[in-house]
Amino acid sequence: MKWRPSELRVRKLGMIYSYPMGVWLLVFFVIPLAIIFLYSFLTRDIYGTVKYPFTLSAYQAMFSKSYGVVLFRTIWITVLSTVLCLLLSLPAGYAMARSKNQTFLLFLVMVPFWTNSIIRIFAWITLLSSEGILSHMLQSLGLLDQGMDLMYNNGAVVLVLVYMYIPYSILPLFTTIDKFDFSLLDAARDLGATKFQAIVKVLLPNIKSGISTALIFTAIPIFGAYTVPQLVGGKESTMLGNIIVEQVQKARNLPLASAFSVVLCLASTFGVLWMLKDAGSSKTKSSLSQQAKVEANVKLSHQGDSNERA
Repeated sequence: MKWRPSELRVRKLGMIYSYPMGVWLLVFFVIPLAIIFLYSFLTRDIYGTVKYPFTLSAYQAMFSKSYGVVLFRTIWITVLSTVLCLLLSLPAGYAMARSKNQTFLLFLVMVPFWTNSIIRIFAWITLLSSEGILSHMLQSLGLLDQGMDLMYNNGAVVLVLVYMYIPYSILPLFTTIDKFDFSLLDAARDLGATKFQAIVKVLLPNIKSGISTALIFTAIPIFGAYTVPQLVGGKESTMLGNIIVEQVQKARNLPLASAFSVVLCLASTFGVLWMLKDAGSSKTKSSLSQQAKVEANVKLSHQGDSNERA
């Protein structure tokens, strides 16, 4: 394929413009990931550094009983928190898409982003502690004789994680539902479907891309969460993010911390690739449907012209 001079100039300018971003990604993303990947195959030194030879001891240590429990707990908390975020975000996104006050509702969803995450976590500590607002309220109502500590358990971790990451689930769902043709739901109701059947069989398949995006946007950060289980949970709520920090700061076991980091990176990469694949398939289906509509309109116009001639 031969390029015209103007096209070659545009291509060269595009490559020049992309160099700064490419250098930025290479220095601050690719190289650090490569170092972490290399460290995961090295051996821990007595001084807290790494040394040769290459070994799989760090990955073997990940499958020990103690770390296996942490891995299972992390997966369980991630799945439960992500599902709760999705179940709460679907009606919220639907209500926002059908509302006339979308700007105000979006403003309410974005308000938590204006506050530091640590401040929001400490606000929940104030609510859930034995001397907190919720405990005093239950005592004043006569439901409790003494203060009840609702913190330092898996339930508190899930509750705060859902609060922290539910905006990441609401926004992509609202964006997708807002583009949905709601007349299809009315058509389904006219054909005998109930409200629940119309939502399950018509709405959900058409917002599949938004659902997958919401799952990835919530599952990936929850899977690597550190501050929430550290401040709200206890020893029985430790997750992989806490193990990585502990191995770096206290145990000085860089190979093991790197091995856990590699697992988190692979899980994140798999989720992003799945989201991109789902987005590409949805775009292909939408383009095919638009092409079918155009072809149908062309056929109708040809039929109209033939009838007029006849």
